[in-house]
Amino acid sequence: MLDRARKMRADIEGCRPRRAKAPARHVSPTVLRVKGFRFYFFSREEPRPHVHVQHADGEAKFWIEPAVELHANHGLKAKRLAEAQKLVEEHIDEIRDAWAKHFPG
Repeated sequence: MLDRARKMRADIEGCRPRRAKAPARHVSPTVLRVKGFRFYFFSREEPRPHVHVQHADGEAKFWIEPAVELHANHGLKAKRLAEAQKLVEEHIDEIRDAWAKHFPG
C-alpha cells in the first residue's frame, strides 16, 4: 500500500520516487541506564565532552571534561539532581570511553 502511494505521489509530482537513505549512526545513543536514569549523547551537538541524563522527573546535562560539572537542569529537583551527578561520577570512566568511541578523534 505504501509503495503504491509513493508511486502515485511520484507520478503526480513528475519525478522518480526517492530512495531511502542508509541508516545513520545513532543520533542519541544511550550509554547507560541506572536507577531510572538514561545517560546519552546527542551526535550533532557541541564538541565539548558531556552527557545528558534523563529521568521521568526531568533531565540535566553534565560536562565530563575536565571534571564532572552541571551545565543545565530541566525539572530535576535537588535530590534527584544530586543522585544524577553521583551516578555520572561513579560511571565517569564508562561514559568517557563511550564518548571516545562515539566521537573518535
